[in-house]
Amino acid sequence: MAFFSKLKERLFKSSSKLEQGLDAIVEDGAESAAAETAEAQALTPQQTEPAPVPQPEPIAEPAPEPEPHSTAAPRSAPALQPAPVSEKKSPGLLGRLMGRSAAAEPRRALDDDMLEQLEELLITADMGVDTALRVTANLAEGRMGRKVSSREIKELLAQEVARIMEPVAKPLPIYAKRPQVVLVVGVNGSGKTTTIGKLASQFKGAGKKVVIAAGDTFRAAAVEQLQVWGDRAGVPVLTAPEGSDPASLAFDAMTRAQEEGADLLMIDTAGRLQNRADLMEELAKIVRVIRKKDETAPHNTLLVLDATTGQNALSQVGTFQQLADVSGLVMTKLDGTAKGGVLVALADKFGLPIHAIGVGEQIDDLAPFDPEEFAAALTGLEEG
Repeated sequence: MAFFSKLKERLFKSSSKLEQGLDAIVEDGAESAAAETAEAQALTPQQTEPAPVPQPEPIAEPAPEPEPHSTAAPRSAPALQPAPVSEKKSPGLLGRLMGRSAAAEPRRALDDDMLEQLEELLITADMGVDTALRVTANLAEGRMGRKVSSREIKELLAQEVARIMEPVAKPLPIYAKRPQVVLVVGVNGSGKTTTIGKLASQFKGAGKKVVIAAGDTFRAAAVEQLQVWGDRAGVPVLTAPEGSDPASLAFDAMTRAQEEGADLLMIDTAGRLQNRADLMEELAKIVRVIRKKDETAPHNTLLVLDATTGQNALSQVGTFQQLADVSGLVMTKLDGTAKGGVLVALADKFGLPIHAIGVGEQIDDLAPFDPEEFAAALTGLEEG
């Protein structure tokens, strides 16, 4: 898929590369093992064969006398034949290929030292201590002592990551209820605005009628940016004067969405995690107001996370779960300095659906989360 190539290309553009770390762990271990073997051989007394005793040169025998009464020509002495030289048999084509492959693919025994290095590498990739320990323990089960190559370690790690991510890979659900209200939350700078624009574009492309409400009324820049994305997507954006009550805007947006028969209403909200009391009250008020129009709303509460925040994403999820009853996640900025492993930690700890991931600023740089593609890109495996 084209998106896989983009994900593979951008996921670790400027981060500490997990792929290179895995290669280094295997290669360094293989070199250390080879050095230890060579040192052990050097310290072991070598059994030498005794030097050959020089033998006296044989005395040449006299030429035989010609046989009497023989009319045949005398027999000449046989020509001297060189002694056979022991030559090393060159390997066949298969042997050469296998030898070349073995030389190009170092292997290392999977032992406690290697597992400790793997754990440290996964932690530096933002996978978190608990998840890193669990992943390496599962990876090692039944394989301790086996010599593995870098490729095999990547495949095993990708399988384990995909296993963790598979249960949470779920697209944003679309219900028959109209309008479906999606409340979008997250801290400032997490990518809420761009995510709303990209989702709106995708749903419109799928034939859905979408309305956007610019509920972050405290930041004029956020409203302007959302209007730009609305224009790109061809979706109307409802706004209110700066400093207006976001809940009032949400109510008006619900009214318009119902009147126009919209399939989807996406409501942006202010991101002020540092002021939790105000944020809680603001979100609670928005929910109370829109439930006057539809007691089941919001039907989705989408938390947008910035992958560059690393382990801070875990605390953000915990906080927003308490504030807004988060129903699903979108991870953005996997093309920046993100290490990607935090997404595995989130899935392992919270089990919330991951609806999409973003790897760029273009309107199509948001795609449904695919666990196998993500695991392959994370570990450096090729597509397919």
